[in-house]
Amino acid sequence: MGSTQVIHRTWGEFTPDDVFEMAVLRSEVFFLEQKIDEEEFDAADRDPSTRHLWISDEQGMAAYLRIVHNPDAASDHDGIADSLGRMVVRANARGKGLAQLLMSEAVALVGDRPLYLHAQDYITALYEKYGFERRGELFQEAGIPHVLMVRHPHA
Repeated sequence: MGSTQVIHRTWGEFTPDDVFEMAVLRSEVFFLEQKIDEEEFDAADRDPSTRHLWISDEQGMAAYLRIVHNPDAASDHDGIADSLGRMVVRANARGKGLAQLLMSEAVALVGDRPLYLHAQDYITALYEKYGFERRGELFQEAGIPHVLMVRHPHA
């Protein structure tokens, strides 16, 4: 595998190749593999405050997540405006710790600000390692069971 350097950029810093690789990775996993049934790309992708983090290897983008700031969503998420989302690891890159590298980098970037995420139910243990706690019942999002998880540093 190539470098495990975590790259982070805003939409305005993306190259055309970055956009293409992100679209391919997210489409392969979310649409083709998981068969999601809702819009996957949205306005948050292009929002100037959104931070995109990823790790590339010789095949391109291998793992990705984004940090979104959305004050309008805070009332539905424990009063928290910042979220992690669109976590994805290419099928042939799984099991190499890339999701953990992305999570470590994202949590470090956010620092002491609280975070929320909508976790696919099977992966909640990963997020618990970074201080996220389950809130509420399972719900369907994009046709897949999810649960709200929140992280309050120093709480």
